[in-house]
Amino acid sequence: MSAVMEKATRSDDLYAQLEALPANLTGEIINGRLYTQPRPANPHALASSSLGMDIGSAYHRGRGGPGGWWILDEPEIHFIRDTEVLVPDLAGWRRERMPRLPRDHRIEVVPDWVCEILSPSTAKTDRVIKMPVYARHGVPYLWLVDPLAHTLEVFALREERWTVIGLFQEEDSVIVEPFAEIALELGALWANLEEQ
Repeated sequence: MSAVMEKATRSDDLYAQLEALPANLTGEIINGRLYTQPRPANPHALASSSLGMDIGSAYHRGRGGPGGWWILDEPEIHFIRDTEVLVPDLAGWRRERMPRLPRDHRIEVVPDWVCEILSPSTAKTDRVIKMPVYARHGVPYLWLVDPLAHTLEVFALREERWTVIGLFQEEDSVIVEPFAEIALELGALWANLEEQ
């Protein structure tokens, strides 16, 4: 379940609160508020890991794809240092735009792609609160994966607004921007999950 903490009087107070969170919580500072959420459930973790392996192999490592990207799990993106801090499930940067990764945990370069894995407790925050922030800061591509509904929604930023460029489901084989050089098999993102 996601939680929202009250606004602090100063942004550095919020970032200090974020840094003090226990290891089992992820924190983000969005629009002057600290949001927290626990570690993800297995459907979320499987979708994120599988997608990261497929895209990372082709684009991060150049195996079966063009390479030339950094693909990271849960990076701490500072759109405004210590003030507007988001942690997408996956994000990618073209290496021509960010030749080296920073040594610390803060990344201040706007990603070329972000992916949020939806869960019942985070879907509203991902859609209503985080999507506008990604658009405002010029992230060109956004993917929303719902491992329970078995769907992938792909958005491109066009004239500062999100435009749907692809809707996929179940076992679809997906070739879509910004990773159109490879085919992704969606079924792998939710395979072998036991029904409860």
